[in-house]
Amino acid sequence: MSESVTPPPSVVVAFHSGYGHTAVLAEAVRRGAADAGAEVALVPVDTITDAQWQQLDDADAIVFGSPTYMGSASAAFHAFAEATSRRFAEGRWADKLAAGFTNSASKAGDKSSTLAFFATFAAQHRMLWVSLGLAAGWNSTTASENDLNRLGFWGGAGAQTPLDGDADTVHAADIGTAEHLGARIARQAALVAAGRHAAPPQQRANV
Repeated sequence: MSESVTPPPSVVVAFHSGYGHTAVLAEAVRRGAADAGAEVALVPVDTITDAQWQQLDDADAIVFGSPTYMGSASAAFHAFAEATSRRFAEGRWADKLAAGFTNSASKAGDKSSTLAFFATFAAQHRMLWVSLGLAAGWNSTTASENDLNRLGFWGGAGAQTPLDGDADTVHAADIGTAEHLGARIARQAALVAAGRHAAPPQQRANV
């Protein structure tokens, strides 16, 4: 008998980008997850289609992304979150993995509020939150702004782009941090999928 093969995990990056900066980070998350072996789809939540809703329902992991505006995620992302209420009520996303990333013009910019919103949103859907998993960079005299996690966020990936900068000015270290987040959630999703695949049939529904 040939051994069964566990399919690659599926990851969806659900994001809103107001001026293109967050889209650059979304692509970096996609690239990191794909390089780690996942099948990845990008879903701009302000133009989401029925087929893309189905991709979210079928995914092993969802990564949420938005710029931070006025201390939280954008209005377009909030509209998407509210549109998930039926999925919330039905528990469709329960036990999926979740993670998040955000960008603001200021180095702090209250990005933690946006990441906390994502984590709460995921918890309400009974999802499992995956943190960034990186030590803080750029926090000593020998460190550099080119370090990954240069802004020192732990709950997710935080990026800073100048207010008057276009999408080409997203910092390379922030792009690398987003790639790391994508790879991390892909690896975690693969572990969960492998455990589910290896469980006896009667237990798989509870893995």
